[in-house]
Amino acid sequence: MRPRRQAGGDRGSFTAELAAGLPALVLLLAVGLSAVSAVVTKSECLDMARSVALATARGDRDAAAVAGPPGAEVSVVVDGDLVTVTVRAPLRALGARLGPASVTASVTAAVEPGVTGTAAGVSGSAVSSGAVGGGDGAGSPPERHR
Repeated sequence: MRPRRQAGGDRGSFTAELAAGLPALVLLLAVGLSAVSAVVTKSECLDMARSVALATARGDRDAAAVAGPPGAEVSVVVDGDLVTVTVRAPLRALGARLGPASVTASVTAAVEPGVTGTAAGVSGSAVSSGAVGGGDGAGSPPERHR
């Protein structure tokens, strides 16, 4: 007598496991890409804050265009001989905004000796605040108000 083969015992089990696990894998990939996007946005905010703080501390009124993340808000505060620049940008996950979630970076720089007649001469006040366009690396620096 020949042994009988079981018909369809494990057939299709790989397909069922793949169908059950694939959505979890896609979700994990989306979360990972969103985390990488948050780190990149934080880095862009930090670079932008550093550039604006150093330019303001040097008394550079005509600072070169500063690249930043899309929708970034910049605030510059001069208090005595310190310049503090804060950049806040909304987080985006795979191109979509994540509601109220945002990334903030702040940099403080000392005003260079001998710098007078610039925004650094305004003690204890906000020098500028506003939204900065970007995304293409060609954002413009914030306007300075006296």
